[in-house]
Amino acid sequence: SLERVSATTQEEIMGALGGLPSEVRHCALLAADTLKAACEDCSSRSKTAAEPACPGGRSGQDVEAARPHAAGTGREEEERRQIEARMSRVRRKVVVLSGKGGVGKSTVAVNLAASLVMSGKRVGLLDADIHGPSVTTMLGLENSPVGGTPEELNPVDSNGLKVMSLAFFLRSPDDAVIWRGPMKMAAIKQFIKDVAWGDLDFLIVDLPPGTGDEPLSVVQLMGKVDGAIVVTTPQKVAAVEVRKSVTFCRQLGVPVLGVVENMSGFACPQCGKITSILKGAAGKDIARDMCVPFLGSIPIDPQVADASDSGLAFVRSSASSRTAEAMRKITGLIAAIDDSQAATSPQGPADPDEREKKR
Repeated sequence: SLERVSATTQEEIMGALGGLPSEVRHCALLAADTLKAACEDCSSRSKTAAEPACPGGRSGQDVEAARPHAAGTGREEEERRQIEARMSRVRRKVVVLSGKGGVGKSTVAVNLAASLVMSGKRVGLLDADIHGPSVTTMLGLENSPVGGTPEELNPVDSNGLKVMSLAFFLRSPDDAVIWRGPMKMAAIKQFIKDVAWGDLDFLIVDLPPGTGDEPLSVVQLMGKVDGAIVVTTPQKVAAVEVRKSVTFCRQLGVPVLGVVENMSGFACPQCGKITSILKGAAGKDIARDMCVPFLGSIPIDPQVADASDSGLAFVRSSASSRTAEAMRKITGLIAAIDDSQAATSPQGPADPDEREKKR
């Protein structure tokens, strides 16, 4: 029965499977969490369908969503403490988002993270795009195994950058992730709760497009998010949707560090001249109209696609190009925000060596 399946614990499932090699136990645990979330989703939808509409046209589910949450169960409280313990070791949590797909958000996230590592920062990169994870391909990590224990997953290392993505757990790159909201939330929670990120200066989170389940869950689960980078392309059709990302951040209390305009002109690989292709200046327009910083423009460069397809961070493989220079400039602005906040905090940097550097 659905009730019996819902009540089945991870320990019971692992015991019934028995003898699993340690390197695949975390996959079984993720499947167990997904099963529980699917049952809860099914029960919730069945209950909602049986309830009459509430006065004012609001369903029982709507009222419950608007009602303050009651105290969590013992398990939920323990998970919350585990998440807080993980995130307390991360100095800055930055999300990269866009209200529209196809604007190069993952490209910005990967190269921002790699550039921060090159500048001497300790950085983690979480690919929170459940249905279209691409970070592993862009960093050449498709077949990399995830180590650790069932209770603590080790992120995969890429030249000093710590990476985690659902793509590591798929049997094939062609596998489609056909999950409802609760199942996606279970996976995101495990990545935040169980991944041994260690001590980080930055955790960069590559969010899926839009302002739905995944972005909302990441922001709520991580606690205090230090900032958001909003990515757009120059044309008006992108700006209309991307503006919603700024509104999303404001409603959730996430500071907008700034707007990045990607694909801003074509950089000739021979002479470096920039030629406009996508008409408009959406990045600057959004920044001006919504009173947020404009971080800069990144031109279209064929070498970016070549580097991504080859599994290389562009800022490493083509460091001398104008496009890489534009990316490093944006990284410098983000790092400067971090340094200025650390310098003006009451206690200053926690590490004595860092305090000496500030002097």
